Amino acid sequence: MNRPLSFTASAASFAIAAMFSAAPASAQVPAGPKIAVQAITQVAPNLPQYTKVDQPMLRDGMNKATGGRVEVTLSSWPERNVNGPEVLRLVRSGQVDIAAGPLTTVSGDVPMLDGVDLSGMNPDIRQARKVADAMVPVANKELEKLGIKLVATYPFSGQMLFCRKPIASLTDIKGLKVRTNGPSAADLVKGLGGQPVSLAFGEVYTALERGTVDCGITGSGSGNGVKWPEVTTHLYTLPLSWSTAGYFVNLGWWNKLEPAIRTQFEKTFAEIQEAQWNLGVEATNDGIACNVGRAEGCKLHTLMKKPMVEVKAQGNMGALLQQELTQDVLPGWIKRCGERCAVVYNEVIAPITGIKYTAK
Repeated sequence: MNRPLSFTASAASFAIAAMFSAAPASAQVPAGPKIAVQAITQVAPNLPQYTKVDQPMLRDGMNKATGGRVEVTLSSWPERNVNGPEVLRLVRSGQVDIAAGPLTTVSGDVPMLDGVDLSGMNPDIRQARKVADAMVPVANKELEKLGIKLVATYPFSGQMLFCRKPIASLTDIKGLKVRTNGPSAADLVKGLGGQPVSLAFGEVYTALERGTVDCGITGSGSGNGVKWPEVTTHLYTLPLSWSTAGYFVNLGWWNKLEPAIRTQFEKTFAEIQEAQWNLGVEATNDGIACNVGRAEGCKLHTLMKKPMVEVKAQGNMGALLQQELTQDVLPGWIKRCGERCAVVYNEVIAPITGIKYTAK
């Protein structure tokens, strides 16, 4: 549970470089009229998920692979005043053709999505990928009722605690106000004795600065991108989840695309998915290094002038997380999602996690 992630960082870096250097495999796209596509992805415009994947591969790659026919107008959430929970509604209504966001953030509309990466469930990114792959067909059965299709998954960097007060263990959040990044994280924090606080991602910096919240949960890299280290002092580096996210498309728009164009989108999203999962490993390690002032390991994000205190998990925190998953997180999700989700969990997810759900 607590082993460092760096053992795969160099391999991930090599794979990402290979992805970016290779243009998407071109389908036989016939000449025709230009196709304007609206896409909103990523919580901030300076994250590597946006600058190193979405811009070169989705925006520029699709244009190149289709001989200039597909023109993707790509924006990040802040550029279009999007907070996150409304992502699926924007796609469903056709206001945008493509959007991306963490599954837990959009799970208010489709609670099944939150089960892909419950807090405390996936100790490493490999398992998070296995669960995501297994759950895509299940998720799409739910999403298709809304006219939406999930076409690719990806992680952010490992979701960690950024605190403005010293903490040495997960148990130290007892009594603290913690900004959570989704319902299952709120269940985990509550189970550990903390007070979960729901805030839009863009509002957390000010809340931490003013002391309205004591800690916040986000990716090691994502927190760096929005400068949380400026208003926090301690980084607890045990990943609580991976904020597994998805790229969603409007199903009506998708089905009406010319077959050759849709085939090229499918190829591009497959390549984006691989690049993003590889990036998840590197961004996690890089984010930690940048936040705690290790210049030699800081390549993707911003090196903090005032380094945070790195707090590594001591003892068997993995067992504590599994206990919380069983006692609080899983039952909380089933309560929100319904009994069908209990069946889906035991049939699809439990064989991967090794943890069965038993109704109390």
